[in-house]
Amino acid sequence: MTETAATPCALSPLLPRLRARARRLTRSAEEAEDLAQEVALKMWQLLAEDTRIDAPDRYAMIMLHNLARYRWRGARRTEELTEDMVVTAPLGPARLACAELRAAIARLPRDQRACMEMIVAGDTSPQVLAAKLRVPQGTVMSRLARARASLRQQMALEGSVTELL
Repeated sequence: MTETAATPCALSPLLPRLRARARRLTRSAEEAEDLAQEVALKMWQLLAEDTRIDAPDRYAMIMLHNLARYRWRGARRTEELTEDMVVTAPLGPARLACAELRAAIARLPRDQRACMEMIVAGDTSPQVLAAKLRVPQGTVMSRLARARASLRQQMALEGSVTELL
């Protein structure tokens, strides 16, 4: 660009379009004027530095839109989070409970432990467990019943319903 393009006169045809677009992007005429003037100033600085801009009008409109978006993000109201706003339960107690359950399963007799470990791994059907352990289905059912009773006792859950076990 030449030095004459950096004069205020070179940007004057663009200013009404900048103001009109800025007015659509802001809530008040004062904000729109500030936004349009800031873009015009930046354009003037770019042109004064001999920066080559092929389509200054399009470049200015993109700059205007980006600056407006930057201001919207900066003006977004946020609220400080407090402890009573927590919507997810902390993971610590659940992880401790799982670790205690795994330790209790590890203390079971070998045959009961094998059944419970298969259930933890995802095999929930007594038929599948019986086939994998090569024992009758009734044996699997009795081992599971004894294992669950032992786990309830170890974890002090006597009398409570535990659907996970």
